[in-house]
Amino acid sequence: MIDIAGIAGGFITLFQPTVIVALLIGFSIGIFFGMMPGLTATLAIALLLPFTFVMDVIPALVMTMGIFMAGMYAGSITATTINIPGAPGAMMTGLEGYPMMQRGEGAKALRIAAFASLIGGTVSVLMLMVIAPLVAQVALEIRTPDRFSLILLALVVVSVIQRGAVVKGIIATVIGLMFATVGMDMMEPIARFHFGTEELTAGLTLIPVIIGIFVISELLVQVEMGGKGLGITQKVKLRRKDFIAGPRELKELGWKTYAKGTLIGHLIGALPGAGASVATFLSYAEAKRASKHPERYGKGTPEGIAATETANNAICGGALVPVLTFGIPGDATTALVLGVFLIQGIVPGPLLLVKEFHLIAPMYAALFVSALLIPVALVIFGPYYLWLVRVNRAILYSFIAVIAMVGAYVASFSSLQMGLALFTGVVAYFFRKQGYPTIPILMGYILGPLAEVFLRRSLILSGGSPLIFFTSPASVIFLVLAVVFIYFLGVRPWLRSQVGRKLREKSEDSELLK
Repeated sequence: MIDIAGIAGGFITLFQPTVIVALLIGFSIGIFFGMMPGLTATLAIALLLPFTFVMDVIPALVMTMGIFMAGMYAGSITATTINIPGAPGAMMTGLEGYPMMQRGEGAKALRIAAFASLIGGTVSVLMLMVIAPLVAQVALEIRTPDRFSLILLALVVVSVIQRGAVVKGIIATVIGLMFATVGMDMMEPIARFHFGTEELTAGLTLIPVIIGIFVISELLVQVEMGGKGLGITQKVKLRRKDFIAGPRELKELGWKTYAKGTLIGHLIGALPGAGASVATFLSYAEAKRASKHPERYGKGTPEGIAATETANNAICGGALVPVLTFGIPGDATTALVLGVFLIQGIVPGPLLLVKEFHLIAPMYAALFVSALLIPVALVIFGPYYLWLVRVNRAILYSFIAVIAMVGAYVASFSSLQMGLALFTGVVAYFFRKQGYPTIPILMGYILGPLAEVFLRRSLILSGGSPLIFFTSPASVIFLVLAVVFIYFLGVRPWLRSQVGRKLREKSEDSELLK
């Protein structure tokens, strides 16, 4: 049941001076990082994470929500203006936004993207308010074996959902699980894999791992690219009044485009490991399928922008459902949100929404208000967005590198952990060079300890019998879903590729015989 009074209290808390300032700062950071090619909201939260140690819990969570919502939207700005998506979720936006920019309709494209982000973001938060309590009630009935099966399902999904790189996704997840085993045993006072180094008995701490995977590796990738493709070849004059969105956008494109995009984004967001790229692609594909003029797609159609940006920001509400109710991140950004919770001593789970809703309600309010701020920010700063993308990359990346290293040190005041951040970043960089995804590494690292604890507790309860995982309907459902995902996202595409390869070989052989 929705706690109306609690949510109202969250909005009241949000508009306290220190809290609303934290939201505005986070929103501004999210816009900047989201629109800068090579920087993302995930990177911004990763840099912020060490400094949440010294922040009160509500401003820290509110600032994170501001970064999350603004960063998801801001990638559409550079995708539209210079055809370089500021974030992976904005790739499909660039297909339609940049052609509109070339036709002199850049302001319209940015206006539609902002309005779609507003719709997707606000409706998704309302859906979160309704769905999260229901999921939490169900979660209270889930026992220890069920929890292991659920985490196993999450690990399977994040491994096999990597399009065209299932094996690499599995390997990356295993690497993350291996990282999680370093340090003290979860249930016994025994140090593992510390290699004789006393400081490693504490394990690889969260912040250096996050900074390494998302900050250091990204900086190395950007340095290798050398800023290629970041030049702006034309100056575009845009008036502030051109950015004002309103009901005309809804009337022009119809409510169905926005509704489908919101639903797809919210549902995909709740799926661990799927992320904005999957949601925007599916929403774009559905909009094109249902369009009366599919031939216009790829040439600058407003429908495509509306579909992708609605789904893009609807991710925010959906991705928080599993992290709040089960403690399982829905994507890389919510994995970092989980890190903020853990730093503040908050344990996500179904009881969180019951006993500590006063901490969650301001998060809801922050997401909702951040979505409302998106078109406002466009009207105020729209003419200056092209100027921001001209920031010197050498200075920007140097500044980020310093902040990252300071953050890694401040987290534990350990030079070893700072070195581990560099080590993790270099490992993640080489993984990315070989086409390995990095999100499964983080998900494996975060979920590994939970999976180990619930597995060992379940086996203790059953006297070592694995049949305990087949005695509960919930556990069986999660295991069946894991098998389904393995088949449809792993085995089936592999079988199709093998059949296709054999058919090509037969065709080549027949051509040679002729």
